[in-house]
This record gives sequence, structure tokens and C-alpha cells, in this order.
Amino acid sequence: MALCHGNDIDQQALLAFKGDIKDPFGHLKPWNASTHFCHWPGVTCGRKHVRVIQLNVSNQNLDGSLSPFIGNMSFLRSLYLSNNTFRGEIPSEIGRLRRLQRLYLGNNSFHGDIPSNLSRCSNLVSLVLGGNKLVGSLPPELGALSKLEYFLLTRNNLTGEIPSSFGNLTSLRGFYAPLNGLQGKIPDSFGKLKNLESLGLAANHLTGTIPSAIFNISSITTFDVGMNQIQGTLPSSLGVTLPNLELFIIGGNNMSGLIPPTLSNSSKLVYFLAGDNKLTGSVPSLENLNELQQLTIPANYLGTGESDDLSFIASLTNASRFRILEIGLNNFGGVLPASFRNLSTELQVVSLSYNRIRGNIPAEIGNFVNVEEFQVRENLLTGSIPISFGEVNKLQILDLSKNRLSGNIPPSLGNLSVVSIILLHDNNLTGEIPASLGNCNYMIELYVAENNLLGQIPKELFALSSLVAVDISNNHLDGFIPLEVGNMRNLEYLNVSVNNLTGKIPSTIGSCVRLEALDMKENFFQASIPPSFSSLRGLHVLDLSRNNLSGQVPKYLEEFKFQFLNLSFNDFEGVLPNEGVFKNASAISVIGNPKLCGGVPNIRLPGCDIKRSKRFGSRFIFKVVISVVFGILGLGILVTLLFCFLLKKPKRVPVSSSIGESLINVSYQSLLQATNGFSEDNLIGAGSYGSVYKGTLDGGIVVAVKVLNLSRHGATKSFMAECEVLRNIRHRNLVKVLTACSGVDYRGNDFKALVYGFMENGSLEDWLHPGPLDEDTSQGAETKKLNLLQRLNVAIDVASAIDYLHHHCETPVVHCDLKPSNILLDNRLVGHIGDFGLAKFLQPTAQYSSISGGSSSIVRGTIGYTAPEYGMGSDLSTCGDVYSFGILLLEMFTGKKPTDGMFRDGLDLPSFAKHALLNGAVEVIDPSLINESNEDKKGKGTSIYQNKEYLVSVIRVGVACSAYSGTERMNITETVSQLYSIKEALLKSEKNSGAR
Repeated sequence: MALCHGNDIDQQALLAFKGDIKDPFGHLKPWNASTHFCHWPGVTCGRKHVRVIQLNVSNQNLDGSLSPFIGNMSFLRSLYLSNNTFRGEIPSEIGRLRRLQRLYLGNNSFHGDIPSNLSRCSNLVSLVLGGNKLVGSLPPELGALSKLEYFLLTRNNLTGEIPSSFGNLTSLRGFYAPLNGLQGKIPDSFGKLKNLESLGLAANHLTGTIPSAIFNISSITTFDVGMNQIQGTLPSSLGVTLPNLELFIIGGNNMSGLIPPTLSNSSKLVYFLAGDNKLTGSVPSLENLNELQQLTIPANYLGTGESDDLSFIASLTNASRFRILEIGLNNFGGVLPASFRNLSTELQVVSLSYNRIRGNIPAEIGNFVNVEEFQVRENLLTGSIPISFGEVNKLQILDLSKNRLSGNIPPSLGNLSVVSIILLHDNNLTGEIPASLGNCNYMIELYVAENNLLGQIPKELFALSSLVAVDISNNHLDGFIPLEVGNMRNLEYLNVSVNNLTGKIPSTIGSCVRLEALDMKENFFQASIPPSFSSLRGLHVLDLSRNNLSGQVPKYLEEFKFQFLNLSFNDFEGVLPNEGVFKNASAISVIGNPKLCGGVPNIRLPGCDIKRSKRFGSRFIFKVVISVVFGILGLGILVTLLFCFLLKKPKRVPVSSSIGESLINVSYQSLLQATNGFSEDNLIGAGSYGSVYKGTLDGGIVVAVKVLNLSRHGATKSFMAECEVLRNIRHRNLVKVLTACSGVDYRGNDFKALVYGFMENGSLEDWLHPGPLDEDTSQGAETKKLNLLQRLNVAIDVASAIDYLHHHCETPVVHCDLKPSNILLDNRLVGHIGDFGLAKFLQPTAQYSSISGGSSSIVRGTIGYTAPEYGMGSDLSTCGDVYSFGILLLEMFTGKKPTDGMFRDGLDLPSFAKHALLNGAVEVIDPSLINESNEDKKGKGTSIYQNKEYLVSVIRVGVACSAYSGTERMNITETVSQLYSIKEALLKSEKNSGAR
């Protein structure tokens, strides 16, 4: 059949389209002359003119640029290209498609500006550009698209203000532009969009107030402006003028005033998220919100502290599908009303922490069989812990800490088969620790410190291999530490201090090889430090003070990397070691041991009298005699001490609940002094929400102090998120938080800071991309350089930590901001992941990407490192962190940042590395690694060509982790295994090379 001129134009345009792309799966292979183009896959033609009216090749893994010849298909009405890897700029020739109604370019890699001449496509109904890399401002000309109904710009790099001309889009039903860099006010002209149903502007930099006319658009169902800098108040008529509202998110802004009482008139409302603002007053009755599933209003100034503050809970009983109640960090008083027990049995999250709620926890809590989190930390609750908690078999987090609860710990808690965290510290609990807790096989944290518990430590509890952190300090526990402590192979923190424990420290504790902090002070432990302690090489803090320990201080402790070692007020004897930590008088304490001698001068122990020992004929005889004499005296002293103890309980020392707080107590004044008034000379870094200073606390402990800039919107939320995550996770390759400080400064302003162990070698960013100061000094140039093996070790460190977060926490954690500046290196160049301000516990039930366990929580990351699927609103997943790690790995071994200027016209770091693999990948290797290998060639090292297979293997892993589709990415556990294999092969090769 002869082709007419129009047909020929369409066929040539389609072939030109095919010619500019790569089609790895051959979806377009049938596009050839043997078949009429109207029968080609993805092509639809009209009957009358036999011209192409629709091209749909979405989800085909196509890669390449979009041919400008697409503008020649003048009859085209629908163009669907979403979910591919199209690159380059959007061709302006699309503006010639006057009949075009639907343009779907979402979830690709288009960059550059949005063509202003798209305004010529006057019949456009849907314009989807989300999930790309578009920059620049929104073209005002697009305000001429009078038929446009849906305009999606989600997750690009757009800046500037929203044009007021968009108020002319009178047919608009949905406008989505979250996760960009848009600035300025929401235009007043948006009040004219009378057909608007959905407005999504979350996670931008918008300021000003919400135009009042928007609240008069009765058709609105979705309103999300969370995570901006918007001020103002909500109109009193909100529920009246927005009767169709289903989702309302203003969290993470600067809104003030009241929650309007008319909100209850929005009877279709499902989600109300207004956390992290400055809202005041009472929460009104919500009795007509029968569809409500989530009420999230933490971190405001709601409540008056009076008895009727929680009366609104009674109105929630009408919502039969209510799941999430989050009202923490407010000023709510009163008791939990009796109506609480009538809430929906679908309830999953109850978060009431940091208020002034009084009364008892309802005994009927067991009716809520679907609750996964129950957190009432730091209130004024009294009474006992309900036995019925044991019936909540889906419970994962139970936090009742810092209240005034009394009575026994119910043995029924042992029925919580999936619980991971139980926090009962700082109450008035009595009785014994139930042995039934040993049935909680997934528990990773147990805190029962600062109570009045009695009896012995249940051996069943210390047999739990899942436990990572245990704090039973400041109680009246007696007896021995169970030998089963050796089963806790994952244990990183153990605090049994200020009790009445006796006997020897069990040698089995040496099996807890992951221990980082061990606090056993103020008990009655006897005998010597077990030799098995030599296995605890990860120990950073050890406090054995105020016991009855004897024998010599083990010399192997010199090899430990202690931050703090306290052996004071015991009966140690002999020569004190003088290497390692024993050189630093400010990091150790040995006072109260009169038989110790030697050591470095600053410790001020008496010298060791060697002549005296010779007068007894031999040192052995001297030790035997002295041991017998002092053994008798020691026995007498012990009897005396036990007698005294029966008369009077040893003085208790307040201990905070968190790991860091039990070791170091800090105030604003102490941090001010430690950092020399937060001097710029001590400034070691600055981020989105604050600055980091180097400081030295009393006792000589060197720390890094992260001071939050509370004027920055979201800083408080970041502080709380980081505290929560770091409190719930422990791993050798995660930053070690020592404590947190929350108070006021000298001017009465709020002050919040996190205190970490100081990382001597800064961030990975400093090593991969040293600044001019480093390059100008030979010393800096010598220091800021990582060789191949060091980079591989850091990569393994980071991957191991990610594997722990994803697969070895009861509730998986996603970091959301993996990048070199958030990887810190200690004095041994061991990598630690830091900055958990954006981290999230995965909420598998969340239905909206902007909804999780807190107020509006749109994913923020760093451009270049964030997974592309988040651009189209995909839920948080571990795959997102894997993508970021892949980019990080490629950056470490290519030396190229993902935002490097060379990455344009559709080229990015993963494709750069992927294409290089076809040619052996040598051309993409970091030049410093090549120079290192060339220098080694002159000596005994290996050349870049001998190391080529290992470098290529690493690049291949990086490419596999940074695949565009999350389902195609390498699993992080497999990634760790692959990197270890590469390291082993490299070490074996170097060993063989050296032998030759």
C-alpha cells in the first residue's frame, strides 16, 4: 500500500525516535518496514487519517534522548514515556503538537528548563513531568493552558516562584510540585481555581501565608503544604468551606493559632497532620470525622495542662478505622479519659510522650490487639502496668519510661513475641524482673533502670541473643550475674551499676565481643578482672569503680581504644600499665586503690618499691604473704561493709535513661565551656540544621557537639528523629552518641545539642575531595589520601552498617541521606554512618509518601544521592538507601561527585560507570588511585593493571546498587559479601606479589 505524505512523516518520526534510544529488552524490535507502523507495539493510529494519535512506551527500560522529530506527528494526542531513562532536554518541538492532550514524561532523567512553548499545546489536559532533573523557573506562559486538569512536577530541581498566571488554569483539578526548591508565596491567584481538588506543594521553600481564597475552594480533597516555611493561622471556617477534605497536611511549618472547631464539618477527612508548628489552644471535638484514620499533631503548644485537655479523644470513638494517634511534645494535661478504651480496635500507634498526662493506663489496653507502638514517655502517669499488655501480640515498641508507675513488671510482657524495645526506666516499679522476658526472642533493648526492683537477674533474660542494650542500673538487685550473659553475642551496652550484685564477674562476659560500654560500678563484685575481658576489643567505656575487685590491672587494657576507664575505689595492686589509655590521665580514674603504684606521672601514684620486695627473698614470697595478710583484712572489711549495707542502702546516683546520659551528664554551660564559647576556631562542620564543634569536656573527653539551629524549620524534628533513631540502634559502624542536651542558653532561648564521640579523621568528603587548604600544605596532601584497601575497608564498614539497619533491627531503619559528608572516620580510618536527622523507621502500613510516624514527612535527601523512584512519590524503602550507597561507592572509586559538571545531556554517574565497564572501567578510576599504583610500580607494589580486576569488580558492585529500578538493585547483604570477597582477593594478590 502506498503511503501518503502524512503517513511517511509519522513513520520517519517513529524511526528517528527509535534511533535515538537504546532498547535493551527489544520492545521496539518489531518497528521495521515489514509491518505497517500502525501495528507497531505502543503505536495507535486514528481510523480516519491513518495517523499516529497515541504513542505509549512507558515502563520499557528505554534509554536515550527524545528525538525532536516527535514534533512532526501532528495528529498525536497522547504521548506516554514515563518510567524509562530518557535523558537530555525536553525538545521544544513538542510545542508544535497542537492536538496533544496528554504528555507523560514522568520518572525519567530529563534535565534543563521546561520549554515555555508547551503553552502552544492548547489542548493539553494532563502534563506529567515529575521525577526528572528539570531546573529553572516555572514558565509563566503555561498559564495559558486553559484545558489543563492535571499538572505534576514532583521531585525536580525547580526554583523561583510559582507564577501568578497559573491562576488562569481554570480547568485545573490537580497541581503537584512537592520536593523542589520553589520559593515565595503561594499565589493569591490560586484562589480562582474553582475546580481544584488536589494541591501538593510539600518540601519546598515556600513562605508567607496561605491565600485565604484557597480555603473557599469547596472541591479540594487533598491539601499538602508540609515541610515549608509557611506562617499564619487556619481560618475558623476551615471545615465549613472545605467539606470534601480527605487529606490535610501542614506539618513542619510555622503555623500558629488554633485548630478550628469547624474541622469536624470536614466529615470525609482521613488524615490530619499538623505536627511541628506553633499551634496553641485545645483540640476541638472531632465527632463528625467518622473516616479519620490519623491524627498527628506533635511538637506544638497545644493543651493547657488542665484536666479537660484530652476530652477530644471521646469524639474519636466515632472513627471506626482510626489507626494513629500522635500528640506528643505538647502541653496536654489531665487523665486519659475512659473513652480511650472505646477507640477503634484497628489502632496501631499511640504516641503521647512528653506531656503532663496523669492517672492510670487503662486496664483495657489489651483490647487494642493491633497496636504496634505505645509510647507515653515522660508524663505523670501512676498506677501499675496493666497485665493486659501481654495480649497486644503485635506490640513492637513499649515506652512507659519517666513516669510514676508502681507495682510489679507484669510477667505477661513475656507474651510479646515480636517486641523489640521495652523502656520502663525512671519509675517506681518494685518486685523482680520477670523471667518470662526471656521469651521475647526479638527484643533488642530493655531499660528498667531507676526503679526499686529486687531479687536476682533472671538467667533467662541474659540468655537472649537478640539483646543489644540492657540497663538494669539503680535498683536493689542482688545475687550474681548469670553465666548466661555469654549468650548475648550482639550486646553492645550493659549497665548493671548501683545495685547489690556480688561474686565474681563471670568470665563468660568475654563472649560479648560487640560490647562497647560496660558499667558495673557501685556493687560488691570481688576477685580480679577476668582474663576473658581481653576479647572485648570494641570496648570504649568501662566503669568498674566502687567494688571490691582485686589483683593486678591487666596489661592488655593498654591496647583498648577507651574513651573512659574507671577502676577507682577497689583493691587493685601492683604496677599500673603506662601505655595506651593509661597515658591519658584525663580518660582514666584509679583513685582509691592504695596498693597501685607506677603509671605515668600525671596519674600521681606512688613509685613502685622494688627493694622492699627483695627483703623477703623473692617477689613471689612477698606477693603470697601480702595477699594472705590483705586477704584477711579484706574479708574483715567486706563483712563490715555488708553489715553496714544492711543498715543503710548505698547512696544512689541519678542516672539518665539513654546510653550516653548514663555516662556523661552535660549542660549548656558545660558545652559552652568545652567549645570555648562555640568558637569558630572549634567549628568543624555545618549542615542543614546546625553546626558541629569540637570540644573537650571535664575529664578530658574529646567530643563533637552538634548544636541545632532552632530557627531553621524542621530542626527540632531532626533533633527528635536523630535522638529516637540513635537510641534504638547500636552498631560499631554507626556514630556513637554520648548524650543529648535540651535546655536554654544564657538568653533564655531554647537550646538543643547532640554530643558524639569525636572522630579524629573527619568525614569521607574531606578525604575524597580535599579543599584548597589541604592541597596547599604538604602535610594535608599527605594526610587526605585513601589508598585502594582503605577505601574498600570504608565501603565495607558503611555497607555493613546499612545491612544492620535494614535487616538486623526489629523495625528496619532507612537512613535517607547517605553521602560522603555523613560518613565519619575515626583514628583508625574506620567508617561510621552519621546524621540520622532524616532517618525513618519503616512503616509498612503508610499509604502516602508524605505520611509516616510523625508529622508530614516527605523524604528529603541530597540531590544526586537520592533514589529516583522517590520522585514519583514512591514509599520509603531499603532500596532507596542501596541506591545512595551505590552512588557513594562509585564516587569513592571514581573520584567524581554525582553532581559533577560533566554529568549533563543525559549522562549521570551510574551510566558513566556502566558504559565504562564495557571498556574495562580503567578510564573512570580515581586518578589518585592510578598515581598511587604507578608509584608502587617503582617499588614493590602492584600496578593499576594488576589491580584492575578488583577495581572493575568494585565499580560493577556500585553500578548494580545504583540501578534505576529498585527491583534490579543488588541486595545490601549480597553487597557486603561481594565487597568482602574483593578485599580477600586483593589481600591475597598483594601477599603473593610481595612474596615474588
